[in-house]
Amino acid sequence: MTIPRRRALQAFAGYAAHYNADDPKVKLKIDHTYRVAALCARIAQSLALPGDDVDLAWLCGLLHDVGRFEQLRQYGTFNDARSIDHAAMSARVLFEEGRIRDYLDDDSADPLLRTAVLYHSAYRLPTDLDARTLTFCNILRDADKIDILRVNVETPMEQIYNVSTRELRQSPVSPAVLQAFYEHHCVLRDLKCYPADNAVGHASLVFELCYPESLRAVAEQGWLWKLLDFATDNPDTAAAFADIRAEMHRWLDQQLG
Repeated sequence: MTIPRRRALQAFAGYAAHYNADDPKVKLKIDHTYRVAALCARIAQSLALPGDDVDLAWLCGLLHDVGRFEQLRQYGTFNDARSIDHAAMSARVLFEEGRIRDYLDDDSADPLLRTAVLYHSAYRLPTDLDARTLTFCNILRDADKIDILRVNVETPMEQIYNVSTRELRQSPVSPAVLQAFYEHHCVLRDLKCYPADNAVGHASLVFELCYPESLRAVAEQGWLWKLLDFATDNPDTAAAFADIRAEMHRWLDQQLG
C-alpha cells in the first residue's frame, strides 16, 4: 500500500492545531512526533524494508502519540499513572473516533497500525503477534525510546513530571529501580517512587532496543549521556549516577563492538 505522506502530515498538523501550541508541553509532543516518525523510517531503511514499508513505519511514528494531546487537555499531565494510558487514548482517537481516515483511505493496514500504536509504550508486547506486526511494533518502540532520551534532556523534568526543582535535586533513587537497571531491562512504572527514578528508568530503555541502528542512533545523538549527567544535591544519588554512567558506557561499548 502507498502511504500519502503529505496528506498524513497535514492531518496530524490539523489535529494538533486544536491544542495550544504556545503550551510547551503541546509543542514538546508535536516535535517528538516528527522526530519519532523520522527515526522509524531510519530504522526501517536499515532493515532493508521495501519503500512502502518504510513509509508505513514512518506513519506508525506519526500516529503513536496523538492521544497525548487529549491526555494533557483533560488531566494536565503526561504521567499515565496519574491520568490515563496515553497509548490506549491514541488508539481510541484514531480507530474508535475514526480519525485514521484523515491520514489515508486504505484500511488494509489498520490492524497493524492499531496494534503498533496501542502497544508502543507497553512494558512487554503480546506474545501472539505475527512476525510482520512484531517488526513494526519493535521499530516504533525503538524510535520512541530513542527520542524519549532527548525529550528528557531538552525539557526540564520539573515540567514533564510536575515536580519542583528542590524535589528533583534532593531525590534519592529507589533500590528496586537500581536493581532493574543493573539487570539491564526496562523499569516498571510501579517501581518508580522518586523523581530521579525517572531518569534512571528512561536510561534503562536503551537496554531493550531491538536493532543495531537504534543503538547507533543513541551513540550518535549523545542524549543518553546528558540525561545521566543528573544534577543532584543528594550525595547518594550523585554516587549512584556515577556508577550508572560507568555501567552504561561498558554495556553500550560492548553492544557496538
